[in-house]
Amino acid sequence: MTAASWYPELVLSELPLAGYVFEHAWWWSERTALIDSVTGASLTYQELTAAVSRAAAGLAAHGVARGDVVMLCGPNGADFVIAYHAALSAGAVVTPISAMASRTELIRQLRHSRAQWMITTAELFKHKVGTAATAGVREVFVFGAAAGATPFDGLLDQRHPAPGIQVSADDTALLIYSSGTTGQPKGVMLSHRALVASLSQTRLVQLVRSTDVMIAVLPMSHIYGMQVTMNLALHEGATLVTMPRFDLEAFLRAVQDHRVTRAEVVPPIVLQLARHPVVDDYDLSSLEIISSAAAPLSAGVARSVADRLGCRVKQGYGMTELGGATHMATDAGRDDPGSIGPALPGVQCRVVDRVTGADLDLGELGELLIRTPAMMRGYLNDPRATAGIIDQAGWLHTGDIASRDVEGWFRVVDRCDELIRYSGYNVAPAELEGVLLGHPAVADAAVVGCPDEEAGEVPKAFVVLRSPVSADELGRFVSDRVSPYKKIRIFEFVVDVPRSNCGKLLRRVLAERERAVLGGV
Repeated sequence: MTAASWYPELVLSELPLAGYVFEHAWWWSERTALIDSVTGASLTYQELTAAVSRAAAGLAAHGVARGDVVMLCGPNGADFVIAYHAALSAGAVVTPISAMASRTELIRQLRHSRAQWMITTAELFKHKVGTAATAGVREVFVFGAAAGATPFDGLLDQRHPAPGIQVSADDTALLIYSSGTTGQPKGVMLSHRALVASLSQTRLVQLVRSTDVMIAVLPMSHIYGMQVTMNLALHEGATLVTMPRFDLEAFLRAVQDHRVTRAEVVPPIVLQLARHPVVDDYDLSSLEIISSAAAPLSAGVARSVADRLGCRVKQGYGMTELGGATHMATDAGRDDPGSIGPALPGVQCRVVDRVTGADLDLGELGELLIRTPAMMRGYLNDPRATAGIIDQAGWLHTGDIASRDVEGWFRVVDRCDELIRYSGYNVAPAELEGVLLGHPAVADAAVVGCPDEEAGEVPKAFVVLRSPVSADELGRFVSDRVSPYKKIRIFEFVVDVPRSNCGKLLRRVLAERERAVLGGV
């Protein structure tokens, strides 16, 4: 049975993303839009929108054209916000990547996305990117100064004419990389229309006010931090306090000093708020709503934080492929932190038997299928992977096991794929296995998720050796080639790894063994 959202019918805007985000900015032009939590520097909405317009004109003057792909790599901050919306306003497709990405990952995405332009920090350009990595890129713009790159600030200092293009809502806005439900990272293509639809859906449940102060601690390069925090806050006229990276005391100090009212976080942050003694040293009484998503959150931990801080703690759910959030618990009313809440306006859901495809009754567990106007148009140059996740009727198969109750609230309890979710990040076992097999001492390897109270799961490797090597050496070998969140935390040396008769790796056997061992402790 198809479950449609019980919210009123959604009316979608035809504006492109930047136009939608800043459509009411003139109402609160003198209000503070951004505050840097490290330096204290701030921008009003008038200053922010003027900077976006000048940068868009500057990018166009340098040759950035409609449909060009611009890679954006940098930490949270005003520079990121300006560059992101300037590139979109110039008609470009933005392909964001985490500032923590390894050089190998960065080069892979540059090549796969066929990015013609890049915007990054001077530090990242000097120490991670370099001119060799950007051989196919027409020009690199940097925040700061670096030999071989163009200062981004120069775009703001010049008075170029506005870009002579008309961005359509149907144009691709974002090419953001995700492992989907399994496998290597793939380029998710999201249109302006899809991203605007997602914001239109989310704002009717995530009731951000223009008087709110929100904290951007999650990476703006990730769909959660980008849509639910950055773009939603700016659309509603709220003040956004940015953090370049998470540090507990810096986070607590920013909440206290700027009187933050709303925070979008992931479960490991919630766990620290529940248990770390330093939390008591700060005045967090301004916090009203903490929203957690990107990985399951224990209801017990959520209630501990709610009791400790005197605020509401709730969950949400979404995917990169779905343009952001699809489910969100309400700001008021039913208090059920173990649930991801009801479907957002305009979102349709089914819970089906994964084997038969039959719809299941209320309370029964099955795979969650979603259909929404915010859905991706597909994976870049990968129709097979696209068809593997979106069926012919337009339903996206999430790979998550969920149930729905009589009030239309959903609960995600498990997943039916083998993807590891570490602190809200998707980690593909095949990618880590490939890295391990590149070490001369490794004969075979399998990677699975090992349950972890703080991170949700951590990658654990079962390794068959061909010559002696230590776990520490293998750990360093992998860490040098992947982002920090993909590091293998646990190693176990084994005689062999389970495979089927046709040679297929049976990760599930190892995962079930891990659960049995931990359950017996």
